Amino acid sequence: MELHNQLKALADKIHQLKDKIETEESTKHAFVLPFINILGYDTFNPTEVVPEFTADLGLKKGEKVDYAIFQNDNPILIVECKNWKENLNVHNSQLFRYFHVTKTRFSLLTNGIEYRFYTDLEEPNKMDEKPFLEFDITTVKENIVNEISKFHKSNFDVASIVDNASSLKYTREIKRLISEELTAPSHDFVRLFANKTYSGRLTERVMEEFTELVQKAFNQTISEKVNDRLNAAINKEAEKQQEDNIETQEEESKIITTEEEMEGFRIVVAILRRKLAIERIVHRDTQSYFGILLDDNNRKPLCRLHLNGGNKYLGIIDEQKNEIREPIQNIDDIYKYEEALLKTVDNYL
Repeated sequence: MELHNQLKALADKIHQLKDKIETEESTKHAFVLPFINILGYDTFNPTEVVPEFTADLGLKKGEKVDYAIFQNDNPILIVECKNWKENLNVHNSQLFRYFHVTKTRFSLLTNGIEYRFYTDLEEPNKMDEKPFLEFDITTVKENIVNEISKFHKSNFDVASIVDNASSLKYTREIKRLISEELTAPSHDFVRLFANKTYSGRLTERVMEEFTELVQKAFNQTISEKVNDRLNAAINKEAEKQQEDNIETQEEESKIITTEEEMEGFRIVVAILRRKLAIERIVHRDTQSYFGILLDDNNRKPLCRLHLNGGNKYLGIIDEQKNEIREPIQNIDDIYKYEEALLKTVDNYL
């Protein structure tokens, strides 16, 4: 929960500042370094976060990646940053070269708003072309927060992240393909369903017809499933409300308001009407006590009468809304606490 709140705070900061950020360097300091701090790494400690980390490739010297995060003297994540306005699609080749010459298993390409995490699932020590984790920090969801937490200093475990990276990467790709097929079904996708439902020859005209039918069927199926989920949730809530109403009715059926309680209520009204209109003084009986409220509001108790037990008490409400029980012999003793009752009214007014 703390990580989610920190990411949300950074997202709010990005919304406020991004139009004032003009350069890549400003993007690093305003957006990227705070994100690294959120992951638990000290950006002022050169043994944890190394800026301008050297990543020389063969004869090509002086190649530097923006940041390298270290743990136990080994780089665990290299970070390449771009201006927040830039499209990241044209920059992963640079990070690809850096990844090859470092010992890290993970790399991050970011413009401070979009974050793309890569590893080497397909070939050892060779960065995959597609990220296994990708998100926009301004719209990050709970399931993504759980994945980000695995890169936190306190949680970081190479084997665990790599094991999960494969599932993340391919699940994301499958979801993308499903979305594309639902929007514009491909020829192969339509043929799959046409072959199973149509017995004739799949001519071009038939395929055109089935393209529309497949898209329509999938959209209807999704709508029906969403409606089923909503109806199930509504029905469950209705059942719970009904159960609560039954419990309330059962509880109310056990409450018996006595004439003594009503007489005590009339005494309290007689005292308080000097400062309150009569209609603002309302009683509400419970199994534990007879409550007297201001404006029929549970949060504004004026006093409580405890008259059904062996001993009788008047419950005075102090400034902190705590109840102080004063023993009384009979309801006429309520008049002795006139000053305290009027003070309770003053506390609300």
